[in-house]
Amino acid sequence: MSIGKILISTFTNMNFISAIASTIGIILIGYICRRKGIFNEYASKVLSKTVLKLAIPCLAFNAFMKDLNTAQLNQSMSVLVWGFLVYILFILFTRVSYRKFQGDRQLVLRMLTIFGSTTFFGIPIVSAVYGSDGIIYANIFNIGYRVFLYSYCYIMMSGLKFKKENLKQIFLNPTILFTIAGLLIWIFQSYLPTITVEVVNKTGKAIVRQAPILRTDLVLPPLYKIMGYLGGLSSPLAWLSIGATLGAAKIDEAVTDRHVWYYSFNKMLLVPVISLVIAIILSSIGVMPMDYAAIGTTVVMMATPPAAVAVSYAIGFDKENKLASNCSFIGTLVSTIAIPLWLVVIQVLQTVGII
Repeated sequence: MSIGKILISTFTNMNFISAIASTIGIILIGYICRRKGIFNEYASKVLSKTVLKLAIPCLAFNAFMKDLNTAQLNQSMSVLVWGFLVYILFILFTRVSYRKFQGDRQLVLRMLTIFGSTTFFGIPIVSAVYGSDGIIYANIFNIGYRVFLYSYCYIMMSGLKFKKENLKQIFLNPTILFTIAGLLIWIFQSYLPTITVEVVNKTGKAIVRQAPILRTDLVLPPLYKIMGYLGGLSSPLAWLSIGATLGAAKIDEAVTDRHVWYYSFNKMLLVPVISLVIAIILSSIGVMPMDYAAIGTTVVMMATPPAAVAVSYAIGFDKENKLASNCSFIGTLVSTIAIPLWLVVIQVLQTVGII
């Protein structure tokens, strides 16, 4: 198949195009609502807190409420390992890419390049494009991300030694708790006590089967449905919040800062390219086998704008806080363009059989 036919096939896939259009469209609505005063200055914080503390944990947990698939389990373990290795890789890479900068400026640019907004920005997009598989991979990938974010990033930005309190931020975070709970249920469901339930299969026929007692989709459908509705809020609320944040930003200061554009080039182009190439190589030689959705998910996660926590560290510890804020704004703006392009690249690579 020629590259022209591949591109036509990609851009005529309405499910794929609809996911991208929804992302950009709802972000634009959030932007307009903030500029028109429909959203006040607190709207973005309220929306983002709802997404992070409620919607995404429910989304993560429900994604694991499915029968165990051995192939997908192997993929997930590869994603888990890659989720740790990729951060070690970029800790080293950013020392080289920002070597011409000194002091706090280098530090802030490095941390914002390494740590993206994977939970708030990445997961809603991944869920829209790759469905439940993407949600599983994204949340497993995020385990390594949170370990490094609340340990390495904190130590570097604060200049202090690692504190025990940070262990709470890592392991008592709602998303981590729900992810680990769902993952354990999914992996060990064949060892759990079972009860007899009646369910409707894909053909619409009612059947009787044995269900592990912790599979809420089978044993407690009302709870599963409630969590499903809450999880479904993650994408639209996150995108509205992103738009509202962009609508309140001072554009002039950010766009004239050349360091911000250099950061954006590294974060939205070089980091995803390196992640993609290495993931394809490791998968193709069988070291860490990852399918199309797994590789696509990790690339999207690495192409996200700077993590709010990393920006907060910069502001809280008074390290180039204006630079950090400008990177957050421009990074978010560039990501809304870069991530759809990366999704197209992944789709094309999948169509030609590279991944």
